[in-house]
Amino acid sequence: MRTPHRMDPHPRPYDRSAAPHNPYEELGALDDGPPDEFPGEGTAGQRAVQEPEQEPEWTPPVHRRGGRRRRGRFAGLPLAVKAVVGLVVLAAFVTLADRWALLYAEHRAADTVKDRMDLAAAPEVEIGGFPFLTQLADKRLESVRVTVPDVSADRVSLAKVSATAHDIRLDADGLTSVRGARIPRLDGDVLLSFADLNRELGASQVMFTGDGRDRVRARGILPVAGHDLRLRAEATIKRQGERGIGTRIGGIRLDIGDLATYRPGTRASDGLHLTPKASADLARETRKAKVLLSVPAIVQRLGVPRATAREALSDDGKLAELTGSPRFARQAQTLNLIDLALDNPEVLRGLGLDPDLLDALSRLTRPALADRLSLAFELPEPEQGDMRLRYVRVEKDGIRVRLTGSGLALGSS
Repeated sequence: MRTPHRMDPHPRPYDRSAAPHNPYEELGALDDGPPDEFPGEGTAGQRAVQEPEQEPEWTPPVHRRGGRRRRGRFAGLPLAVKAVVGLVVLAAFVTLADRWALLYAEHRAADTVKDRMDLAAAPEVEIGGFPFLTQLADKRLESVRVTVPDVSADRVSLAKVSATAHDIRLDADGLTSVRGARIPRLDGDVLLSFADLNRELGASQVMFTGDGRDRVRARGILPVAGHDLRLRAEATIKRQGERGIGTRIGGIRLDIGDLATYRPGTRASDGLHLTPKASADLARETRKAKVLLSVPAIVQRLGVPRATAREALSDDGKLAELTGSPRFARQAQTLNLIDLALDNPEVLRGLGLDPDLLDALSRLTRPALADRLSLAFELPEPEQGDMRLRYVRVEKDGIRVRLTGSGLALGSS
């Protein structure tokens, strides 16, 4: 149960000083009323409020890292360094122009040589000296090297002709109007390759190889009257005159299997002869031995008495005794079967030889065979000046010839 609130029957008067302290009243006492004007108002203040602050001018951003820094470094280079850089750039452009003019001149020269020599392809032309434009302005070239492949020379092709002209004097009005040239001195190199000789002279059946400094060997197959005969020959290379080389063909030999050997010529050792093996085999091949002994002319050339020959034809024992002697074999090798073929063609058939082959061999003389194997050629004679061979030498790849020239002229100079 709550206690009732009791009222004071005798209240005391209100004492203001005794009221609790109010802080807001103290703050109100400090207020002096509304101000007459705001701070900054007036002429200067109004301009500050009315005029907005001006923003800086916009510039595009620089995305390259360090771009301004590099420009600043180049701008800070000394003038001498800038001049050197400029000269280097200028020199590069001048060199480029000089090389372009050089390539153009080499191309024009190659086309000219191709047309004048009627070549299948343009040769290689290399102009020496630097710079080229100053040489052209002076109408004088230090050197020009020309390399021409596959030059026709009589019956053979020269695999490579290289020549270098020195101190050339030009008759020209600029780069595109060269009328001619004078060549005081020229040296060159000519190669007659064995590969070309094998293709052009041997028809891929005869191979040429070097045999010392001045000799060439020929080995291969030579078709004669439908028979493939083994060919052997030697050629001696020598200078012929001032502008050509000649060959002396010797040791020509055609082997008809193991039966006979043909050597063209008129000497006693030339002609068609039995091989040592075939002569020795006559002791075992009685049929072939009887063919020889049945011809009186052959018996006489063999140096066999006629009575002995008749006994050998009738008695195989006597035949074996006669044909088996070393003297008989040596004498059989001396027989020139071509001479016997004219009067005794049956002898050739008895020995296993084709009469048509022997007829073809009789017409295959030494000059005819030598012409087939000839390696000779001659350099063309120049219109002006002199050109001659210095020396000829047989190398591994072919026959190399050194040449020299003087006082040569090209064109209308």
